[in-house]
Amino acid sequence: MSKFDFGRAVKQEEEYLRRLYPTPDDIPGCMSLFDTFLSCNVIRSQVKSLYRHGERPDCSQKLEDFKFCLTLKSLHPEERRDVWIQRRAEWWAKRRSDRSSEDVWDIREEPLKSFPKPITGEEVVETGRID
Repeated sequence: MSKFDFGRAVKQEEEYLRRLYPTPDDIPGCMSLFDTFLSCNVIRSQVKSLYRHGERPDCSQKLEDFKFCLTLKSLHPEERRDVWIQRRAEWWAKRRSDRSSEDVWDIREEPLKSFPKPITGEEVVETGRID
């Protein structure tokens, strides 16, 4: 398995987030983040987390996202977007660096050549299937 490069992961996440949120209006607002925090604390989320993980959900990150959003209010919208994307990119990169069920996979930089392999006419005749 390759060694994890945090800086490279942050850049990849930033690139993805800039495409996902092309304008300042696309990033979530403070009220949306507050709603996300509140929904983490409702009984349904609590029960689901207890069932799946055996413990209550940790909603502290959602509260921190909301409080961080409040600190951005004085910034120009484009600057607010840049700061928000940088923070989220670092969060996603850190999450990628932690152990997960996806540890067996490395991120592919480019698609495989000739994948999937094109099916030839001979192969169709051999299988006897023509759809």
